[in-house]
Amino acid sequence: MFAGVEDAEITLMLSCLEARSHSYRKGQYVLRQGENLSDILILVNGCLHIQKDDYWGNRSILAQIDVGEIFGEAYVAPKSGVLLNDVVATEDSTVFFFDAKRVITTCSSACRFHTLVVQNLFFAISEKNKSLVQKLDHISRRTTREKLISYLSAEARRQNSASITIPYNRQQLADFLSVDRSAMSNELCKMRDEGLIVFKKNQFQLL
Repeated sequence: MFAGVEDAEITLMLSCLEARSHSYRKGQYVLRQGENLSDILILVNGCLHIQKDDYWGNRSILAQIDVGEIFGEAYVAPKSGVLLNDVVATEDSTVFFFDAKRVITTCSSACRFHTLVVQNLFFAISEKNKSLVQKLDHISRRTTREKLISYLSAEARRQNSASITIPYNRQQLADFLSVDRSAMSNELCKMRDEGLIVFKKNQFQLL
């Protein structure tokens, strides 16, 4: 969202868009299911997970939010309804809140960076849609192994290396792929024994 904005203009930009900063400790909720939202949010530092728990406490991680990424934009349109997911800090984090109407309405001074913000917002939403489509491709696979192969292959392409580091621990990876953790761990061990991968914690080598 800040792409193309000069460093000297960022303070002016934050003032023009009336940005509000909030800090969160690890484990704190940034947003909760059932809330209404009128802001577009940007992660300034830290890391967040978009997740959802069902009635029995089973968790699904929908996405990880990294520094510089926007979120919440899907709920600011008229009649978009309440939040369907939680957003939780996985480490100490800082988030900027921008009023959505303020972002998409050009200010009276017609500042150069405001036009860039709207353009960047459009591109960012496009990138997020692509990521969601890719995740659907992973979780639509029939077996746990197929889901793992799909995800690890995509990460290898994204990182342009057969040696990759993923952003999830074992439980988080299972929640992201919507599989049972024990079954996934067993499958990873089988893939290792078959010479397909080697791994240590969140580091993998595809063989």
